Amino acid sequence: MNKRNASRTDNLRRALAQEAARIMVEHGIRDFLVAKRKAAERLGITDGSAVLPKNTEIEAALAEYQRLFRGGTHTETLHAQRLAALHAMRYLREFEPRLVGSVLSGTATEHSEVQLHLFADYAEAVAIKLVDEGIPHEVTEKRVKMSAERVLACPGVRFEVDDQSVEATVFPTDGIRQSPVSPVDGKPMRRANALEVEALLEEI
Repeated sequence: MNKRNASRTDNLRRALAQEAARIMVEHGIRDFLVAKRKAAERLGITDGSAVLPKNTEIEAALAEYQRLFRGGTHTETLHAQRLAALHAMRYLREFEPRLVGSVLSGTATEHSEVQLHLFADYAEAVAIKLVDEGIPHEVTEKRVKMSAERVLACPGVRFEVDDQSVEATVFPTDGIRQSPVSPVDGKPMRRANALEVEALLEEI
């Protein structure tokens, strides 16, 4: 590939990453691949397989878009989401909750759910606690990639705290030792406990 073609490819990747980020922020799309395809369609790129940006490039573009176009609004939204996460984590502390995903990384949009990982001998224990406290919730299931060969179907619950939607995925108690694979960079997913979330709140 000559320099001109390489430069054109780089520019297309950057444009696609920026457009995918805009789509994710403005339309509430959370799936990177869906956002990439919509961005390629929007920019008229019919054979985009060679120039589709990596998820890490889109995440970087997300952070840049929010800094440039959302500013204080994004900061306020992220603070509210992290505060709701902390309240939920304190309430569910017996399940050793960990915050994960875009609310932890700081790239969450106003459409993002607070994502928690919980750990219990019996997944039903989480739902029972919510029922006992009269907290409306929805029982869910989520496929979680643990490695290239291993995918788990994990139970979970979805409920609201402080007007924020919370999606909690329940792992076995020993699941706290191994994080799932991040959909962003393919590395073990970053998890934060309540003390770490408190520290993040102090930074905003």
